[in-house]
Amino acid sequence: MAALYSDILLDHFRHPRNYGELPAPDISSENFNPLCGDRIRIELTLNGSVVEDVRFKGDACAISTAAASLLTELIMGADLKEVAAISDDQLISALQSDIKPARIQCALLALEALRAGLKGRLSL
Repeated sequence: MAALYSDILLDHFRHPRNYGELPAPDISSENFNPLCGDRIRIELTLNGSVVEDVRFKGDACAISTAAASLLTELIMGADLKEVAAISDDQLISALQSDIKPARIQCALLALEALRAGLKGRLSL
């Protein structure tokens, strides 16, 4: 795996940050990739429009898990408008790995779940 994935991706996969569930999330959304079976749920607690806490949980491959973990770090403490502005390229780039086209959906699973959860909060 080391030849395929960066140290950042491997570290987030082996030691995921913010893994678990929140007791009373303000936003909760799940996404499922029917092609591979990956499932990621992301939950946020807000203080006004700022992400006060975030957790993710799922059954997913190394790329999906690492991307979800990294995404939680990117959005912690951010305003929802900043969160909504995170691009596909920004998350993929943060993984610092050569994600093949067939695996892009894995890398974006958590971001798509987050976007779905934000739809009721923002005009996206």
